[in-house]
Amino acid sequence: MAPRSREEGARAALVATASTVVFVVVAVVAVVRSPNWPKVRDQFFSRQDLIDSWPDVLSGFWMDMRMFAIGLVAIPVLAVVLAVARSFRGPAFFPIRALAIAFIDVMRGIPLILLILLLGFGVPALQLPGLPKGGFFWGVTALVLSYGAYTAEIVRSGIDAVPESQRASARAIGLTQGQTLRHAILPQAFRNVVPALMNTVVSLQKDVALVSVLGVREAVREAQIYTSRTFNYTSYVAATVLFLLVSIPLVRIVDHLTARDRRRRLQVAS
Repeated sequence: MAPRSREEGARAALVATASTVVFVVVAVVAVVRSPNWPKVRDQFFSRQDLIDSWPDVLSGFWMDMRMFAIGLVAIPVLAVVLAVARSFRGPAFFPIRALAIAFIDVMRGIPLILLILLLGFGVPALQLPGLPKGGFFWGVTALVLSYGAYTAEIVRSGIDAVPESQRASARAIGLTQGQTLRHAILPQAFRNVVPALMNTVVSLQKDVALVSVLGVREAVREAQIYTSRTFNYTSYVAATVLFLLVSIPLVRIVDHLTARDRRRRLQVAS
C-alpha cells in the first residue's frame, strides 16, 4: 500500500473514531440528564437486582445455548436433505420434489412463534404414545423445522448457482445423480452460500428465546419470572447482555466471511 493511501486510511479511521465517541458521549449525556432517568435507572439498571437475577438468568442462558447447539447440528442435515430432494431431475423424482416443495412452503409460511405454539401445546395435547411432551423438545423441533426450510432454500440457491456444465460433466463420466450432487455440486454450492448460512446462524442464536412461550426456563423466561416477582426489569437487561456477548462475535465472523468471499469472487473474476 502506498504511503499516501496509508495516511488517508489512518485519517479516515481517526475521523470515524472521533465521530463515534462524540455521538456516544452526546447520547449518554442526553439520557442521563433526562427528567425520568433516575426512575429508569432504578427499574432497568439496578445493581442489586442485577446481582440477584444474574445466577438464574445465566442458568437459563445455558439452556438457550443447548437449543442453539442442537439446532446447529440438526438444521443443516434437514436443509441438505430438502435441498437435494428439490434438485433431483427427471419425472421419476417428481413425488420427492413435490413433497419437499410442500414442506418448505408450509414451514416458511407459518410464523415461527405460531409453529412453536402449535407443536408445543398441540402435539402433547393429543396424548400420542411414545411422543415426548416436554416444551424443550417441541420448541427445538419447531426451530429445526422452520430454520431447516429457510436454510434449504439457501442451499438450493447455491446448487442452482453452480454452472450446468459441472453437472453435465459429472454425468458424462458415469456418475449418478446422487454422486454428482455429493462430489461435484454440493461442495461448490456450500462455498457460494457460506455468508448467507452464517446470517441464519446469527438469527437462530436469538430466536431460541422464543421457546420461552412454552414455559421452558431459558434466559428470557427466567428474566420474566424475576420481573413478575420484583416488578424490576433489570433481569431483562441481564439477558440482553448475555445474548449480545454471543451474537456480536457471530456478526463479526459473518462480516469477515462475507468480505473474504467478496475478495475471492473478485480474484476469480479478474
